[in-house]
Amino acid sequence: MAQTLRVNGHEHVVDVEGSTPLLWVIRDVIGMTGTKFGCGIAQCGACTVHVDGNPVRSCVLPVSSVGNREVTTIEAVGATDSGKRIQDAWLAVDVVQCGYCQSGQIMSAAALLERTPNPTDADIDAAMSGNICRCATYVRIRAAIKQAATGKIVVTQAIPVAAIGGRK
Repeated sequence: MAQTLRVNGHEHVVDVEGSTPLLWVIRDVIGMTGTKFGCGIAQCGACTVHVDGNPVRSCVLPVSSVGNREVTTIEAVGATDSGKRIQDAWLAVDVVQCGYCQSGQIMSAAALLERTPNPTDADIDAAMSGNICRCATYVRIRAAIKQAATGKIVVTQAIPVAAIGGRK
């Protein structure tokens, strides 16, 4: 069944069942592979995209429910002010380790800054709680969000190895 989607400002007519998750349409049909599959049950956040500016888990969102709303993926979030600031801060703070979750993390962070230009720690925690980073770069993620919000360099502190049970 033909579905018309507006993704990153471009219209795409795709021939898929209405129940097909938006993630698979974006990746396999349209060919944009920046959005990642993580868990398939909307728990990890790797598949986060924006639908009309709101972060959603594309792995469980049926394409038929998108309708004519605008979908933004990691490939285009840098064209928005908040997305550009987040991406720049992500690089400046050196957030990425393995990088697998980062597109979803960036999408959630950009949506946060659109809604809350100067987020508190509680705002950041709430907005990012659905995004899991298996490399545990949460301290740097928070620092990058604060840097993107304020424009000020945020210094992260390393945790001494002895504090986490390592050798002294």
